[in-house]
Formats: sequence, structure tokens, C-alpha cells
Amino acid sequence: MTWAEERRRLGAREGNDWQVTAQQVDMSRAARPVRLLAFNALPQSVMIDAAKSALIIIDMQNDFCAADGWLAHIGVDITPARTPIEPLARLLPELRRHGVAVIWLNWGNRPDRANLPPALLHVYNPDGRSVGLGDCLPGRADGARVLEKGSPSAAIVDGLVAADTDLHVDKYRMSGFWDTELDSILRNRGITTVLFAGVNADQCVLATLIDANCLGFDTLMLEDCSATTSPAFCWDATVYNVRQCFGFTAQSGDLIAALRALESQ
Repeated sequence: MTWAEERRRLGAREGNDWQVTAQQVDMSRAARPVRLLAFNALPQSVMIDAAKSALIIIDMQNDFCAADGWLAHIGVDITPARTPIEPLARLLPELRRHGVAVIWLNWGNRPDRANLPPALLHVYNPDGRSVGLGDCLPGRADGARVLEKGSPSAAIVDGLVAADTDLHVDKYRMSGFWDTELDSILRNRGITTVLFAGVNADQCVLATLIDANCLGFDTLMLEDCSATTSPAFCWDATVYNVRQCFGFTAQSGDLIAALRALESQ
């Protein structure tokens, strides 16, 4: 039997795998062809490699975005939080068709909240009597607790659908890198450029983007696929700081055009 016939692949994805036999291990990792995407962004236009890029969608969940969810229950106007649904629904099929990784980074509490410290619980329940993380949401017929993993509260909002090829990571802090496997997944897939979308732009999106930037990833926020229920000045400050300190901002339509341009190459 030849080497090619005998060898077996070890690894989560092609391009970051070993080829092994009982006698030998090939750790050379074949390089993936560059698939260049060029599109408008701010403060400068950018070129990225689709083969080494991923989109992270943050907290597009019922408790943040649905009329019967947690934020709506506590009196927050969720209208802005729903604005990314339509542009994301247009963008996702294009990304998947061209092999760009899609990662859903959603808040998903443990049922016992054992890893949530008082300082985090206090943010949403400052008097101990309000409805915060993991508490029962009054008026919900299904009895779902706020952002509990596997519950309807934590499910992806209607209008967006995850594909079988997408990846899912549960988070428990504003940043999705704390106490999660997100960093390992990105590095194991050979990702160098991370696109960001979701809510709230000035909180969980920005916190995760900053950590990604500090960890050495290229970072870009898709403006029309991101939103916040915070005051307008919070959005303005987020956009300013992303462009000034942490990366770039862009529109999903320009990214879609760049993806479709790959087909003519």
C-alpha cells in the first residue's frame, strides 16, 4: 500500500490537519489558495482573504430582539435591535456559499448560573428584585428563564436561521472570549480576519471585537448588521473607536458585491 493510500487525516478542517500512517506523521499543512475580497470600508478600503475570514454574529436572540423577550419586558425599545435581521438574512447565504465561516456567539446561561458572579448579576438586577440573567420572565407561557441555554429565550430570533455548517459558542460575559472556546475555534480554523455583527454594538459586540483585536485578529464591524438599543451617542462612540483604534467598519452590501465578484475570477 502506498503512502497516499494508507494515510489518514487528523484535524477539524482541511488545511489544519496532519496526514498520518502507523509509521509516519506529515505535519506540513497544505496552504489554502488566497480568495481575495476587496471592498469599501472606513477609515480605508480593505482586502481580506475569504478563506481565512469568519463572521461572528452576537446575541441576535429572542430575549434581546423579540417582542416577548427580556429587553422588551423591562421596557427597552427593541426596534433598533431588529434592524440587523434583514441585512444578515441577505448576507449569510453569500458567506456560506463562498466558504466564509459563520459563528453564532450567543448568551447562554447555565441553568444553575454557577459561573455568573454577583457583579454580573447586579448589572441587570441592581436591587435583587428585578428580572435579570437566569430569572423567570413574567408573562412567558413557556416559563423560559432569561437567556438560559437551550431555552426559547436564548434561541436565535425569527428571521435568522443557522445552517448545519455554522458554529455555535455560548458566552457568559460581555466579551465572547472569556471562559469560552472561541479563540481556540478561530485559531484551529486558521482565521485571521473576523467580521462582527449583532447587538448591542456598544456592549457585547464592541467588547468581543476589542478582545479579538488585542489577541491579534484583524477586526471589522459590519455597520448595517449591527445595532444597539443604547442612546445614539453610544453608537457614535462605538463606530468612532472601532475605526480609530480597533479596525474598520463596512456595509454588508459592499461585502456581498466582493463575494459575487469572486465568481467571475
